[in-house]
Amino acid sequence: QVQLVESGGGLVQTGGSLKLSCEASGSIVRYKAMAWYRQGTGERREQVAKITAGGSTDYATSAKGRFTISRDIARNTMYLQMNNLKPEDSDVYVCSGAWGSVVVWGQGTQVTVSS
Repeated sequence: QVQLVESGGGLVQTGGSLKLSCEASGSIVRYKAMAWYRQGTGERREQVAKITAGGSTDYATSAKGRFTISRDIARNTMYLQMNNLKPEDSDVYVCSGAWGSVVVWGQGTQVTVSS
């Protein structure tokens, strides 16, 4: 089973940038879709960005124009470039991938944006 590990989180000031990485333990060449989520409060998760196997992307309204999702299949890695960060972006960011009917979740990486 593929495992996903996030990295790249940290503390930045408002207006700063971070690039998150989601590294898979195996090839992502046959993935159906991969996405970044904000962990949110309690058990709720908010999908921030998604990229399909064909390269189509979707973004949450709050992320449009500021975040960019991408993937490097050769490196088995998905990325989330976050620019012009705002305090409300602060959260644990979790990556997810789907291979057929199998959905895999990472453990998350903390993003904190100071005001």
